[in-house]
Amino acid sequence: MRAAFPGIITGVRMNRAFLGRAVTYLVAEAGVRQFLDIGTGLPTADNTHEVAQRAAPESRVVYVDNDPIVLSHARALLTSSPQGACDFVRADLREPEAILTAAAKTLDTSRPVAVSLLMILQFIPDDSDPWRLVSTVMAAMPAGSYLVISHPTRDVIPGTITEAADRYNSHMGDNQATLRTREAIGRFFSGLDLAEPGLVQLQRWRPGPGVGDGGHEMPALAGVARKP
Repeated sequence: MRAAFPGIITGVRMNRAFLGRAVTYLVAEAGVRQFLDIGTGLPTADNTHEVAQRAAPESRVVYVDNDPIVLSHARALLTSSPQGACDFVRADLREPEAILTAAAKTLDTSRPVAVSLLMILQFIPDDSDPWRLVSTVMAAMPAGSYLVISHPTRDVIPGTITEAADRYNSHMGDNQATLRTREAIGRFFSGLDLAEPGLVQLQRWRPGPGVGDGGHEMPALAGVARKP
């Protein structure tokens, strides 16, 4: 993949930076204090609860992943502030009801929750209807909740990202990645109100003063939207 798309490492870092900006916005500007992070991946710097609890120590976060190794590391490395809470659930996005049941042990779903799905929806093929899965999760959330998504797209540098995805998929068996168009990614936000600047390349979502994109075209889109 790196041979086909040398910018992939930069893209991974940009996705992590987007997480930090989105969580900061949700805590500082939107007043959110609860987070459901689905497809969290291995712990690294500036995880969701760390960013949230720096600004609001009472924030509560539930991490979800279907990989037992990820959850083993998470339980060992991720600790909440005394005022807040942090929990870890082994579950699969294809079973949203199980996620919601487990998350309700930590989160109060009568109050707004930010649901984040960062670089995970591409692993749900179209014939499994990922739009229905997202809709099921968001339907269980009250008004004032948010949906945060980042997703690779074939609408930006299509030749490069298609070649990289083909190389990835050739080694991954059933765990295939699906590149989607801007229109298809936008469907995940159906019925929600996108925060400014809307659905954009992930490095261009509220980058902050003095922070540019380094001239990189990233084949990934990101957005944050509120449930009215």
